[in-house]
Amino acid sequence: MSREFESQVLKLYAQNMLPRQIALRLGLRVADVHAVLCSREPIRDRNGTPTPLASCLTNVNCARYLLSGMQPQPGQILSCLGMVLVARCSGPDDFLVCTYLIDYLCLGIKDTLGPRLMTRPDYEHFISHTFASFPDGYQVIEFAAAQAMVLGAANYALQLGFQPCREFAETRSHLGHWSGEPQLQFGYQGKPFYINGPYDNPRQVLRTLEKNVGHGNFDYILGVG
Repeated sequence: MSREFESQVLKLYAQNMLPRQIALRLGLRVADVHAVLCSREPIRDRNGTPTPLASCLTNVNCARYLLSGMQPQPGQILSCLGMVLVARCSGPDDFLVCTYLIDYLCLGIKDTLGPRLMTRPDYEHFISHTFASFPDGYQVIEFAAAQAMVLGAANYALQLGFQPCREFAETRSHLGHWSGEPQLQFGYQGKPFYINGPYDNPRQVLRTLEKNVGHGNFDYILGVG
């Protein structure tokens, strides 16, 4: 991409335009817009202000599985979803926050939210609310680990034939440039493991797995959610 286009992308982003809107305005792919935004360090907020990291959080079970390699017990396999929260400082007591719900056994990025600007009290309340459905609680992780969890899950799912949720186009740049390290292991015991959720199309998911990894090369449980 030419420097002129890069300059236009950054100018429009500083005017509070979302990556998808910038791509439409300039006739670019959303991926090209993200490439420009992610190549600029530090990440900047919608006003062009540098946004250093504030904190990165994930639920404990997700960290145990992906970062420590602890395999879930048979009774825990049904709760293998991860929540990753990345917050950046947007002022002395303001935060720019994105969250990523990941299915690290199969489907990758199921949902994402942000970037959302919050005051400190709102941010603290948001953390409690976000992790309320994870009885295992949450813990602080390194930024590289957060990148690896989210982007690694997305890459794993893409290999299986699954795209991230559409909203990921709006939160991808919040994760910055990822070096590719650390490399994490996704799936369960070397295979994709599909557990259907309430908004899935199970038949379509199974057909996709059959096509891309082959019969017998994945496991699944239906009727959950």
